[in-house]
Amino acid sequence: MMRQYTAVLDRFEEDTAVLLVEDAGEVVDELLVDRWELPEPGREQGAVFDLRVCGGSLRVLSYRPDETEARSEATRSRFDRLAQDLPTTDEPSVEGGGADDGSTGPE
Repeated sequence: MMRQYTAVLDRFEEDTAVLLVEDAGEVVDELLVDRWELPEPGREQGAVFDLRVCGGSLRVLSYRPDETEARSEATRSRFDRLAQDLPTTDEPSVEGGGADDGSTGPE
């Protein structure tokens, strides 16, 4: 029976690519493949692939450039939103250092 998954290139360990296998958006397994087995344009961290497995053996690994770019853009947007919410060094910190320590100012 042929099963289809999404796989995301998590990292390289020397010449081995570590793919996180997703099913319905959840990581369900890791797959180790030789770097040279990956389609050349997908040999970068975060690359997304269609993965087809039959009887526990890898049958097809197809690079999905549009999905790779969409996920990369979503990640950048998340980081940008988080960075906008961080206080600058000119803004007073909420944690400690304020006048809420019972003092009335300089003496």
